[in-house]
Amino acid sequence: MTVLEQLSKLSSAEEFFRFLDVPYNPSVVNIARLHILRRMGDNLRRSTLESDDVKARAFFREHLERAYQDFVSSSPIHERVFKVHKDAVRANTSPLVQLSLAGDGEDLD
Repeated sequence: MTVLEQLSKLSSAEEFFRFLDVPYNPSVVNIARLHILRRMGDNLRRSTLESDDVKARAFFREHLERAYQDFVSSSPIHERVFKVHKDAVRANTSPLVQLSLAGDGEDLD
């Protein structure tokens, strides 16, 4: 079974860290587990996968370590990995429906 196949069978962030022998602080992982794995995945999608299993393991380990370090020195909200966090800082736009209060010159009968 290849390293990629083995990784695909893991289900928790802690399993990824143990499998790839990456040391971690449980309090960081408890707060940012999904963010770390998402950042790792995003970084992997922009990279070329190694075909040799030994190199692939080192490749995955490097990407997990890099993603983890982003959240050791920062926070999930600051890193904005998920859409909900990205949307929270978008410039305000006008609403789709213009609301008015009674007495603004429009009859609400």
